[in-house]
Amino acid sequence: MSPLQEQLVALGAVFEAAVLADRLARTGQISEAGLGCMFGSLLARDPKNTLEVYGGDDFSLRDGYKSLHSALSRDPATLQREPLRYALAMIALERKLDRRDDMLDVIGSRLEQIRLQVGHFGLTHDNVAAAFGGLYQDTISTFSQRIQVHGEMRYLQQAGTASRIRGLLLAGIRSARLWRQLGGHRWQLVFSRGKLLRELQPMLDRQ
Repeated sequence: MSPLQEQLVALGAVFEAAVLADRLARTGQISEAGLGCMFGSLLARDPKNTLEVYGGDDFSLRDGYKSLHSALSRDPATLQREPLRYALAMIALERKLDRRDDMLDVIGSRLEQIRLQVGHFGLTHDNVAAAFGGLYQDTISTFSQRIQVHGEMRYLQQAGTASRIRGLLLAGIRSARLWRQLGGHRWQLVFSRGKLLRELQPMLDRQ
């Protein structure tokens, strides 16, 4: 993979988290595989490459790639407005998080505890989702800028759904951090759209 494609994997994961959060808020359901990919990315340690963060391939990121593609192409017919809003908010929140070493330490410590829970319950268990959601509430949710997720109240009011959505947002912010560490920058989304689309298209075609 080229360096730009590595960036697109991480950026696609930001959009994947956004798409899944939106779908969960609107329908109350997402695939276990998609949720597991995003939750697993929070616990990845010493990955050999970017794909390894997401389970070794990018199959579970295909909806994120599609959403990213529609955002970059600015096609009104395919633009997913809520996922785009969530993705941009996660990128902005990651920049705020980067200036908070204390919060990063808390997140790192709590993720180690969650890793132990995963060993007992499994990656997508309700208890694990609650732990991810609680971590998001205790850290990211304390910023003045917050992500307002829109959807069906009957789903948003369910504790398990709310926890999964918060966990997905946390995973999206982690992927935004990875994207930036790989050289990604918000200005690329404005001034390098054509180049990003050219690199993204073959990644979509092979899905």
